[in-house]
Amino acid sequence: MAMRVIEKSEVAPPPGLVPSPTILPLTFLDIPWFCCRTIKRIFFYHFPHPTHHFLQTILPILKHSLSITLEHFFPYSSNLIIPSHSENVPPYIRYLNGDSLSFTIAESLANFNLLISDSSQDVKNLHPFFPNLPSPHTEHNDTRVVPLMAIQVTILPNSGFAICLTFNHIAGDGKSLHQFMKLWSYVSKTKTINNRLSLEHSLPLDLLPSHERDRVRDPKNLKLTYLQELKDVISKSTGHVQDSNNYVSKVRITLVLSHEQVLKLKKWVADHSCKETSLQKHMLSTFVVTCSLIWFCLIKSEKQRKGCCVFVDGDDLCYLVFHADCRDSPEISLPKNYFGNCLASKIVVVKRAELVGTNGIVAAANGIERKIRDFKSDNALLGPKWWTSDHSELSKPGKSVVGIAGSPKFDVYETDFGWGKPKKSDAVHLDSSSSISISLSDCRDGGGGIQVGLALEEIQMTNFSKIFQQQVDQICL
Repeated sequence: MAMRVIEKSEVAPPPGLVPSPTILPLTFLDIPWFCCRTIKRIFFYHFPHPTHHFLQTILPILKHSLSITLEHFFPYSSNLIIPSHSENVPPYIRYLNGDSLSFTIAESLANFNLLISDSSQDVKNLHPFFPNLPSPHTEHNDTRVVPLMAIQVTILPNSGFAICLTFNHIAGDGKSLHQFMKLWSYVSKTKTINNRLSLEHSLPLDLLPSHERDRVRDPKNLKLTYLQELKDVISKSTGHVQDSNNYVSKVRITLVLSHEQVLKLKKWVADHSCKETSLQKHMLSTFVVTCSLIWFCLIKSEKQRKGCCVFVDGDDLCYLVFHADCRDSPEISLPKNYFGNCLASKIVVVKRAELVGTNGIVAAANGIERKIRDFKSDNALLGPKWWTSDHSELSKPGKSVVGIAGSPKFDVYETDFGWGKPKKSDAVHLDSSSSISISLSDCRDGGGGIQVGLALEEIQMTNFSKIFQQQVDQICL
């Protein structure tokens, strides 16, 4: 696919508006993400005009509004600082006057309608749209300086454009990222409509981030525990975990469940639950029933893919990993607009035989619902096992692990830069996951439905799609 780079530049916060230096310590909620691979999110927008029109009218607005946004979300234009092991100083985020993020403008002749479609397509179709993070460099005393974000805007002439973000999860979680996107799009849209150059006194307070890292309580001293656990990883790290090549033979697909289908799925799960589980329709969330359906179909498709060539033990354990925002947890108690990582990791375990059985979707729903109840009733973080024991166990070869990324609560499709809502948005880093990961978001058509992004090897995707459609037809018709 032809991709032409038009311009490479740097975008920084307005001069003098962010104190220099500004230091943000990493909290115990950030440290575990040191091992996370680079995160990639794409937004496609309709724009039926030639490239020169975009460069003359849209690009200046995008750059200027990004600069204003980075005054408040300065960590994305900052660097992760990894002192040498001899200094015995933990890593931290540092902003210095002049720091900026890499901003690339490119042009592609790819088929816009194919890229925004929900149908199956090669995962490699989207990879040229993403910038690489700039290479880390070394300062005095072997201190490593690691950029945290890069952005590429790709024009598809007379069709649309894509905004692609590549960033390090250490800087912040999904809620922080989408808050950044909401503010950037708000500034851009306001400037597009009103042609206002300064919006400092009109920015919505709910879109402005809180950088109060000192409010993160750590009574169990988990930061020290995680730093010790990851000492070797950090000492050798360049700050960027390289993507694997597992995406080479994968295809990606987008699934959409309408609001009506979700309601029918909730009723079906509630009706098929035994009295002991007490799963009621009004208690079941869209998240629970969607993840249950997808998990069931994935494990069934995995069994079919392996067929008779590989023995699959019904007593094998299957794992579903999801992350819960714990800003509102009494143990954490941070503002809703806190910028950084504030996620508790939850692991659901179900025997394979139970998961692929006649009542497998209900078994999955029981397990997920139980973990959510425990999260809401108990402490959000239950000590060092949250990272060390559970996650090291899941990293062992041969484990059946499905990870959940994103959330329909992020309102991805409300990210309007002034030229309409996105035609498509997805988390593209799922392609290179060593385990299977799915992404969740709201739907572009609204209405309370849910969008699921998924990448699998082609054979398994064929099996999965067949099983998924059978289940939807059986449950939701």
